[in-house]
Amino acid sequence: MDYQAFINTVNKTACVISLKINPDGTQGPLCVEAANDLYLKSVNVDPKDFVPGRPYIEYVPRKLSFEGLTIKSAVINILLHNYLYDQEYNGWLDNYFIPLASDREDTKYVLFTYDMTPESDAEKLSDITPSAAVRAVKTSVMLREGRDFKKTMQTVIENIREDCKASGCSLILTDFEKRSFKFLGNSIAADDRNDKVKDFDEDSFFRVIETWDRLIAGGNCLLIMGNLEEFKKKNPEWYESMSMLGIENIALYPLRAKGKTIGYFWVTNFATTNMLHTRQVLELTSFLLASEVSNYILYKEMEKISVTDLLTNTYNRNAMNNRITDIVEGKYKLSDQYGVVFVDMNGLKNVNDKKGHVAGDNLLKDAADTLKKIYAGCDVYRVGGDEFLVIVENKSKEEFDDMLGKIKALSDNSETMKFAIGSCFAEASFDIRKAMHEADVKMYEDKEHFYNKYPELSRRKI
Repeated sequence: MDYQAFINTVNKTACVISLKINPDGTQGPLCVEAANDLYLKSVNVDPKDFVPGRPYIEYVPRKLSFEGLTIKSAVINILLHNYLYDQEYNGWLDNYFIPLASDREDTKYVLFTYDMTPESDAEKLSDITPSAAVRAVKTSVMLREGRDFKKTMQTVIENIREDCKASGCSLILTDFEKRSFKFLGNSIAADDRNDKVKDFDEDSFFRVIETWDRLIAGGNCLLIMGNLEEFKKKNPEWYESMSMLGIENIALYPLRAKGKTIGYFWVTNFATTNMLHTRQVLELTSFLLASEVSNYILYKEMEKISVTDLLTNTYNRNAMNNRITDIVEGKYKLSDQYGVVFVDMNGLKNVNDKKGHVAGDNLLKDAADTLKKIYAGCDVYRVGGDEFLVIVENKSKEEFDDMLGKIKALSDNSETMKFAIGSCFAEASFDIRKAMHEADVKMYEDKEHFYNKYPELSRRKI
């Protein structure tokens, strides 16, 4: 068929993509069989240099989501449409995939046409099926009304999996600086092998995660359907894990906020009978989740800042006051026995005066790190300029004294890190405010003894 003559009649940016089906069922590369001048101009190709039948990746970067939709349209013979923001082109793409008649039994053809605009079109964003709209409204209500963020996320994920008739649906948060991730929601069909994903080695799985943005290539999703053997060449490590889990198709959506990927949302082995509904539900859900997760991350960061000392990364005085209030009011129950330790830096003013405040700050950070190491698992608070408080729980008197001995030995043997220390170990029934007072008095006695021994380091000395 003369597809070039046909494509020249299309008044939008358009091309005809071919897909060859080999005798063994494998698929050949997607090739551009015909293209109008608008398309060739968009990919910076002079019409006289265009050669029909070359792989599309010779003209534009590979996009697996584009490949997935094109193959889906060709093989199942359905019209597909998506509207998305493409980071690579910094614009909104309105894409259509239309199956065409073929005069060859081993080859499928699809008309691909698109418009691109710098700003989004609200009407196109809201142009969805009634069933997808209902699902979006339900999801929005759950996200707005849910009081427990994590439980709400889990419920949303379970509902999406059921709606898409999928075997698995998951939502993770990612931290690329720390190379870590954590599940916010994970719903698996009964007895499905996808549940094993939670047991993967974190470092190995994160190496897979790091490949996802490259595969998505600036689009809004990654769609892999059908023959996974074709995908094996592109990402062998991920292929192995998907093959082991019995995954036959996957729709993966990045969650982005302020140009940064903050997580991913995906469904696996979803029903392909109502692809339009499924795709719209997933696109809308990913948009809603990105907004909600971004707000959650911001809230958690603000919450952490409000109780964290920014210099030493210990808890701050505000956190200490909150904890003591909760204990006194019965909102937090101490272990049967507990200990309180006050630690004050001796000679800090002398360091600040002689070496500068940067040296003093570094000494405080080293002291905090030392306390967190010795009192691992305990709450360490910076309650003043050079003063720390440690609340020790679930330790015996012998363990408490052993930790106390370590901090005293370190102070005695260090040239720079000198501590004044006061402590109290008591039963849970003993008022923590009295325990703190007792430890505080002992600390100041220890401090006075230190400065009597080393008067030249006295903070009153100028």
